[in-house]
This record gives sequence, structure tokens and C-alpha cells, in this order.
Amino acid sequence: MQPRAFSILMLACLLLLQSPRLMADGSVIDKVYHPYVEQLEWELEWRATLADEDPPSGEERLQLHRLGLGRAVSEYVFVEAYLIGEQSAGEGLGLEAYEIEMLWQLSEQGEHIVDYGLLFELEKEHNRDIWEASTAVLLEKEFGRFSATANLGLTFEGGSDIADEWETALALQGRYRYSPRFEPALEMYSGEDTLGAGPVLLGLERLGPLSALKWQAGVIFGLDDTTADYTVRALLEYEF
Repeated sequence: MQPRAFSILMLACLLLLQSPRLMADGSVIDKVYHPYVEQLEWELEWRATLADEDPPSGEERLQLHRLGLGRAVSEYVFVEAYLIGEQSAGEGLGLEAYEIEMLWQLSEQGEHIVDYGLLFELEKEHNRDIWEASTAVLLEKEFGRFSATANLGLTFEGGSDIADEWETALALQGRYRYSPRFEPALEMYSGEDTLGAGPVLLGLERLGPLSALKWQAGVIFGLDDTTADYTVRALLEYEF
């Protein structure tokens, strides 16, 4: 019954992907957040995406890199600051934006039918008066060794260098917790200029009683004409 319930939830998520997509511009492929905070934890994180819109030529590649340092400031609140770099075909890596985010865990794990939390983000582009203020509802449900996660996001983008606009995004993950070191997953992302899905692998390596290294790697394939043919995403996270 548990795998069947998992399949039903993922089918419902697929149906959500067919609803109107309101993302204004740009890819929403990044990572799927979980609604949990580890007490007293520090985190050093690097994550990157490489989107290729024309694989044979390699002329339409775009890389985004995020380097972040975070800290659990209370039992239920985690805060992290990022530097964001961008590199396109034929150009070097340069600083693109700054970001600060806060994850707020609102329920104990397993306390309700669905675990839930909120994510708040504020981003400022480097050398341009463009701001993004975002919030997302984080939902997660476990079915034995299976888990399903959904991020439902809303963003306001504005400033003197851009027209004000609202954006929405949806990110989904279905994961099989085979072992802490190896968890295969399927992810899906939806936005006005994004519709993609693909396999992702996740893992965790304990380095000591209070430290661990988490990793993620996957490929998201574009499912419409406005999404890159494929987007490779990777993450390394040192927790201490």
C-alpha cells in the first residue's frame, strides 16, 4: 500500500504540472528544498547548474554557481547567504548576484500527515538595480522508504532596471531512500519558461560525529521548446 500511495501522490504532482505556468523568465531548475532544520548546524554549500540549449554546437551553454555559508540560528530556523556567479559560452565566470535565504521548519517530522515549512529568499543582482523577493511552501511526505517533496514558490521581481512582475515555480522530487549513501530520485520543474524532468542521485557520507558531506548530481531534460535540452545540476554540502 505504501508504494501505491507514493504513486498516487506523484501522479497528482504530474497533473499539477499541466496547470498554467506563470514563471516570467529564466529557468527554475535548481534544487528541491526539504522542510527540516538540523539544530546548531553550520553549512558550507556549493551548487551549480549547466544548461545546454543546443548540445551539438555548445554555443548556448549557461552555468550558474552558488557558494553559500549557513547556520541554524534556532531549533526551527536556518539562515544562509550566497554569492552567485554566472558563466556563458565564450565568457568567463563573473559575479552575478547576492542572496540571503531563511528556512523555517513549521512542523515536527511525522507530526502531521505532511511535514511542512517555509522558505524566504532575497536576491540582489550585482551592478544592476534588480531585486527578487521569494517565498516557497515546502511539503514532504514519507511512505516507508519512499518520500515525496514539493516546493511551491512565488517571487516578486522589481527595481529600476526591470519591469515589476510576479513569478511562480513548482519543483517536485520523488526519492527512494535505499541507504544514506545512495538515494535515487526523480525531479520535475515547472515555470513559464521551464518544463523539465530527470533522474537525480543523492548521498551522504559521515565524516565524524558532528560532520557530514552531502552530494547531489542529476540531469533534467527539457520537455518543451523553451527549456534547455538538458540541464546538469550538482551540489556539495559540508555540514559541521
